[in-house]
Amino acid sequence: MNIGFVSMRLAGTDGVSLESRKWANIFTQLGHQVYCAAGQLDRDLRGMLIPEMHFDHPEVQSIHDQAFSGVVEPPDLRERIEQLAADLYDTLGRFVQAFDIDLLIAENIITIPMNIPLGVAFTRFVERHRFPCVAHHHDFYWERERFLTNCIPDILERYFPPDLPTIRHVVINSLAQKSLKEHRGLESVVVPNIFDFSRAAPGINAFNRDLRAQFGLSMDHLLVLQPTRVIRRKGIEISIELVRRLREPRYASRLMDKEPVLVITHHAGDEGLDYLAELNRKAQDVQVPLIFAATRFGTRPGYNGLQKIYSLWDAYVHADFVTYPSRYEGFGNALLEALYFRLPTLINRYSVYVTDIAPLGFELVEIDGAITDETVEQVIRVMMDPVHRRRTVQYNYELAKYHFSYEAVTPKLMDLLNLPVLGQPSAQPEIQEASPPTRQEQTP
Repeated sequence: MNIGFVSMRLAGTDGVSLESRKWANIFTQLGHQVYCAAGQLDRDLRGMLIPEMHFDHPEVQSIHDQAFSGVVEPPDLRERIEQLAADLYDTLGRFVQAFDIDLLIAENIITIPMNIPLGVAFTRFVERHRFPCVAHHHDFYWERERFLTNCIPDILERYFPPDLPTIRHVVINSLAQKSLKEHRGLESVVVPNIFDFSRAAPGINAFNRDLRAQFGLSMDHLLVLQPTRVIRRKGIEISIELVRRLREPRYASRLMDKEPVLVITHHAGDEGLDYLAELNRKAQDVQVPLIFAATRFGTRPGYNGLQKIYSLWDAYVHADFVTYPSRYEGFGNALLEALYFRLPTLINRYSVYVTDIAPLGFELVEIDGAITDETVEQVIRVMMDPVHRRRTVQYNYELAKYHFSYEAVTPKLMDLLNLPVLGQPSAQPEIQEASPPTRQEQTP
């Protein structure tokens, strides 16, 4: 089967790009061919680069800004949407024809209206051709305040997402499943975010050995990692507050006189640069070393001129602790990454974590929006007590592997495609036959 992924962006380390690549890897392992169409594509992805699919294309962005700037519709807005949608409709046809696509997977393009013409075009293409489609929804527009004031309610109701007989809807958490049913009356399947736990985690090697030195750090520093984009809902000011508290003189001896430093790995700009400026000011005011290192991490490690570019995994390899204080997440890619790399982690109890992840029994440093004395005590213990740290991170790793590995979701993806199981006759991967790990099973 030839499977076509369609997205605004399939590049870098945002959640949609990461999860799309994971699905593509599973489909490839099952013997299918995967092709991609997007406004930005990583170099190793096969398919078509279509600039008008990107949310930052000038015309797309202009349409978006007009649609969500008020309730009065500008005179030419519909005409502009229709014109670009018609072009994208034709482009989708060329993509399907060029790669003989059997199934389309819509990656958030009919979920959140950052590219309105693309959502319109894709829906019309699927409807008119009765094309089989899986709609992979990461976050709905009605969950974001920025989309609630608009002048196109009928378009949002019709296309984001549409109700079509050939579309099978997939959400990444149970709250989204309930929300889609309430808002659109649509049934959906929950497929959580995943990680390839079958691969051994990388370690320090010849290429990444100098990462700390490149950032002006040594082994006398505690590298506190914030592996997220710089957008307001990530709550990064909470991470700054944690590092500020850890740097208080009363904790120095318990931290073996190591100096905590906060390192941010992902880019800013998806929602402007004001938040990054605020974080820099706050860190400076409270004397927290903050390293914004987005330009030093990429999907293709190597050299950009004289500057060395690391992979995101290189940051995890050197980290002592991970902060994930998001106020809202569709699921939580960075959390799975931290668990995979066996790192102790602070988590803000965002709603999906509370409903879908916490009940599974993970042992994380949990907060409810603020750093307390108890929080600091927990962080110091899980960082500095080697036996407690080893037991905790290994238990969390085994639990994450059981619930969120490729093997755990492969049967669901097969069912979505209505495909017979390839290879062995049993549809259940081996990992599902075992019981989930328990804390008592762990040994020092």
